[in-house]
Amino acid sequence: MSERNALLRRIRAWLTLFTVCLVLSGLTAFPLVTELHWADSLLDNDWIHRVRTGLDRADASYPFLLYGTDWLAFAHLVIAVFFHGVRRDPVRNIWIVEAGMIACAGIVPLALICGPIRGIPFWWSVIDISFGVFGVIPLLLLRRLIKRLEALEALEALEAPEAPEAPEALEPGRGGEAAGAPRGPVPAGH
Repeated sequence: MSERNALLRRIRAWLTLFTVCLVLSGLTAFPLVTELHWADSLLDNDWIHRVRTGLDRADASYPFLLYGTDWLAFAHLVIAVFFHGVRRDPVRNIWIVEAGMIACAGIVPLALICGPIRGIPFWWSVIDISFGVFGVIPLLLLRRLIKRLEALEALEALEAPEAPEAPEALEPGRGGEAAGAPRGPVPAGH
């Protein structure tokens, strides 16, 4: 297997891992009330119980509030679709990986600023921050692999012999004068 194919295989493997995690993270935001009932029955935790109670009340009296988590789930799925561009052309679409890295970094200030404003316990904000920390790891590896692929492709382009021009493209009268060649006689002095 060539080095280029090996790099592409590794890129696609890390990309698949990241995309599957992103999709699963999004899908779990749809059945939030059911998931919290399940978590509350398994864990003896005051915070989980409080969140479950709050979601139950919102679901019973103000179900439209949970529409926000539906959009959160949808956003995860849409972001995952963007990563298909990286699969198609990693070098050209490295910007998607870099945007994902920026988003992962943005989780930290969001959790540290909005968490206390919304009454989220610090330990829960740390869990939220871990999504950014663990999410950026495959993206950093992807970026490094894509940069290696880019360098390899540049090297291959330099080493590739130039294709000779077709002879008929250079011979006048055969339908293909060289690009930019003057037609007809060239005036004297030019």
